[in-house]
Amino acid sequence: MIQNILKGIQAYSGALTLISKLKLWKFFFIPIIISVVTALIIGVSAYGLSDNIGNFIAQIWPWEFGKDTFTSISTFIGAIAVLAIGLILYKHIIMALSAPFMSPVSEKIEAHLTGVDKHHHRKTTFQEQLWRGIRINLRNLGRELLITIPILLLKFIPVVNIFSTALLFLVQAYYAGFGNMDYTLERHFKYRESIQFVRKRRGIAIGNGIVFILFLLIPVVGIILVLPMSVTAASLNTVKQLQNDQQLGAQNTLV
Repeated sequence: MIQNILKGIQAYSGALTLISKLKLWKFFFIPIIISVVTALIIGVSAYGLSDNIGNFIAQIWPWEFGKDTFTSISTFIGAIAVLAIGLILYKHIIMALSAPFMSPVSEKIEAHLTGVDKHHHRKTTFQEQLWRGIRINLRNLGRELLITIPILLLKFIPVVNIFSTALLFLVQAYYAGFGNMDYTLERHFKYRESIQFVRKRRGIAIGNGIVFILFLLIPVVGIILVLPMSVTAASLNTVKQLQNDQQLGAQNTLV
């Protein structure tokens, strides 16, 4: 697992060079717009909701003693909850809507790595790619929320809340990496086969997603570069995994 996480992270080291080499920037123009607009909408909403959620949580404390302290803690937890759910929504929205634009990127990276311009893989239309992206991300969104809500409740338990933050981060990372890997898997596998593929390579998905989430901590630049970098890195790793499984025709690694 640790080794695969490192593979997911290390793939970013060659991503920027590869984007320029293969002239992929033009494919990211619309996804970057989607990313920026989505981030702005969620950011404004999160700012307005955090205090309201904190005050709502504080109402469960019936005593005057410690009321201010509990309210402060509740407001902080409310902010964390809004941030966590906001990140979840943000990444699934941009990954779903960007699917038709990211598929050509991963296809060009695959051709570069294998030396084969035309693979005999599944042919899908713009609409099919969009629906595949929506379907995968709706599925992942539901599962991630089911896992995230109990983790957020753990934040009320002292000491345990430290570990819950790390666990929350890893869950976010896994589903981010999952979505990025599916841009390549979409051409080779059906829906359920792709899910099985990623499950067997959780470490790579987590490694890719860790950097994805860290990018979002960089003001402005992060939301612009997050998709180009993460999708390129995920495509590199996913194609190599397919090669290792001998599910691609050629084995030439050119990076």
